[in-house]
Amino acid sequence: MTVKSSVLLGSAALGLLIALIGFSALLFAEPYHQRIVFIFMVNLIIVLGLQVFMGNCDITHFGHIGFMGIAAYAVAVLATPIAIKKTALATAPFGLSGIELPLFFAVPGAIAITLIVAFFVGLVMVRQTGVPATIATLAFLVVVHVVLLNWVDLTRGPRAFYGIPIKASLSTATAIAVVGVLIARMFRDSRWGVQLRASSEDAAAAAAVGVRMQRLRFAAWMLSALFLSVAGVLFALFVGTISPKSFYFELTFLTLAMLIIGGMHSVTGAVVGAIVVALGLEVTRFVENGPDIAGFELPQMFGLTGFYLGAVIVFGMAFRSEGIVGPQEIEEWWGSRQQGKQSDAGSSEAPNP
Repeated sequence: MTVKSSVLLGSAALGLLIALIGFSALLFAEPYHQRIVFIFMVNLIIVLGLQVFMGNCDITHFGHIGFMGIAAYAVAVLATPIAIKKTALATAPFGLSGIELPLFFAVPGAIAITLIVAFFVGLVMVRQTGVPATIATLAFLVVVHVVLLNWVDLTRGPRAFYGIPIKASLSTATAIAVVGVLIARMFRDSRWGVQLRASSEDAAAAAAVGVRMQRLRFAAWMLSALFLSVAGVLFALFVGTISPKSFYFELTFLTLAMLIIGGMHSVTGAVVGAIVVALGLEVTRFVENGPDIAGFELPQMFGLTGFYLGAVIVFGMAFRSEGIVGPQEIEEWWGSRQQGKQSDAGSSEAPNP
């Protein structure tokens, strides 16, 4: 099997799983549960974008949610009806209070604005490595949050930005997540992705054979920003109301946990981690409210979701430091299992001396 066909096969398997989750919710779930699945799809797109950069460059990235926030506010400012902006953003700069773009223009415009910011920030970020790079991405997140919190004329500051047209749907989010899996896999297994992972293991050796590490990191940075901008647009056009706290540390650590628990060096790990953490959080959120199960009323245990998230990270790092899946993709994992079964069968059939 060629590399290209194996990538397509693995992507199809993951895409089928994601589509099954999304369209099962559309067919059988209540609106509340459909909302939960939509947020899961958005988080999955975030984790896939994070994997593109972290998984290939091996640099911890704390600033990814900043791109999501920029895109969400950009589409909100561009697409919110003028009647609402005349009240909510009466003093908006650049005459934005009198501008209302159709989504056909607002969505690409918001993504373009985010990518322009990512371009100039990335020129600096890709020159850093190790701990300095991680701290720089954290600083970027803080800067974005401070701007969103204090540019009151444009973002309404700490108050909620309301009136955003609700146009995103679960079917759209599911389709984008499936396409995101394919793009992330194609990048990971492309020549660029292979060179990036090799350079992260031995930068000197990679440079000696002509690998342009900074250019490759910049490509991964921009592709990651594209994923996050799409997630931000989807989120804003689904919830209809956003605030700066929606794009800060809570979502940052949640999506990082999803990637780390599943395995940051594979797209399969990103998908598995997102599913495991999302399911666990919903179960613990149900339990912490003190439900009545089979006539037995459980006590309320507030903070159980935070405890769960911390516990799975600690135990995951202790017993499975590379994540649940590790560096293997789904077709590699399946192939190794089949080889293991064949070798076990061969050894059992071998005659005893």
